[in-house]
Amino acid sequence: MAHSSNSSFFSLEEISKLKSSFEMDGLMRATPQIQKKLNELDNTELNIAVTGESGSGKSSFINAMRSLQSDDEGAAQTGTTETTMEPTGYRHPSLPNVCFWDLPGIGTIIFPTENYSKEMQFNKYDLFIIISACRFSENDVKLTKEIKRLGKNFYFIRTKIDNDLRSMRKRGRKFNEEEELEKIRNYCVRSLQKAGIPSPHVFLISNFDLNLYDFDLLSKTLDVDLPNIKRSIYTLALPNLNLEIVERKREELREQVWMMATLSGAVGAVPVPGVSLACNIGIVLKGIVHFRKCLGLDDASLQRLANEVRKPVEDLKAVVKTPLVGEITPDIITGLHWGLASATISAVELAFNNIPIIGSIFGAGSSFLVTYKLLTGALDDLTENAKRVVKAALGIDKNVPEQNQSMS
Repeated sequence: MAHSSNSSFFSLEEISKLKSSFEMDGLMRATPQIQKKLNELDNTELNIAVTGESGSGKSSFINAMRSLQSDDEGAAQTGTTETTMEPTGYRHPSLPNVCFWDLPGIGTIIFPTENYSKEMQFNKYDLFIIISACRFSENDVKLTKEIKRLGKNFYFIRTKIDNDLRSMRKRGRKFNEEEELEKIRNYCVRSLQKAGIPSPHVFLISNFDLNLYDFDLLSKTLDVDLPNIKRSIYTLALPNLNLEIVERKREELREQVWMMATLSGAVGAVPVPGVSLACNIGIVLKGIVHFRKCLGLDDASLQRLANEVRKPVEDLKAVVKTPLVGEITPDIITGLHWGLASATISAVELAFNNIPIIGSIFGAGSSFLVTYKLLTGALDDLTENAKRVVKAALGIDKNVPEQNQSMS
């Protein structure tokens, strides 16, 4: 996934101000703007509401998005009857600023339609996912009209597609799977259009095989529709279903590298012996821990993936070939082969990585360059190891092109 030179995190106006700050007063003037943006990345919340009628698979979808099984600690409670009595938030286990909200089914006796949006505090959610296991109801349509009135984005998910196809197979019916999926999708779209929803987004999903059917299309649609920082947060919170998602995460994290390095360059300009090196290592340590968590290489993420694919976690850990997944110490950082001994970088290399203030950054000196090289090397190393884990988890043939490799 390629990004334009106007970063996911900065608007064109912000980039213009950033360049002016560098040109006028160098790093010290621009650093607060970059620090503010990094703080936004740490503190911005993404709240996703998941609603629909009871028994539609809301809780199963929330668990799948967080790579949790129904019996895992912190999993949303599942069942065929309404188990949610109030809006219940479920935070992402690795990125707690991402929260999925399980909303009670609309149209029940407890939550009649006319009071639903007020009771559920619709204003606080960034987007809505409306789930149905069969056909979208009149209540679902009423719900979308209220969401639209508030100016929020909404998406329809038709779950349990695997059950529909399995039922057809059990009846011994011969059919073309792609044609049947298209029939189901078109039926949902036409029904919603007749009910007054002109251009509904409908995605066919299996909560137990997210990689199948329309999940990839759903994730890319949300990636486009979400604004700036929230788009990045969403991408980093996706489960590692295939190698493409891992690569998308690398591209998002790469945009954070130059900001971290610039902060290091600012501190490196302070004439205090030892301060520059100490700050470089501190920033690099924090960056590596963050990269590792987003790429699913921390112990908890590896265990969740092992549970999901029903393999021993030791099998996944065995393919990890980097010292960056254990305890990270300053000695490990200074010993990295892509680090302190190779702090040279070209304008072409920086331009390739879409840094919006290239010309000014070259005045930042060795502190910027060392930190940039260390973080870039660490990110690339961790990404390749994350891909090895995905291949081991999913039993992917190493000879198959990466773009074709996903859960099956």
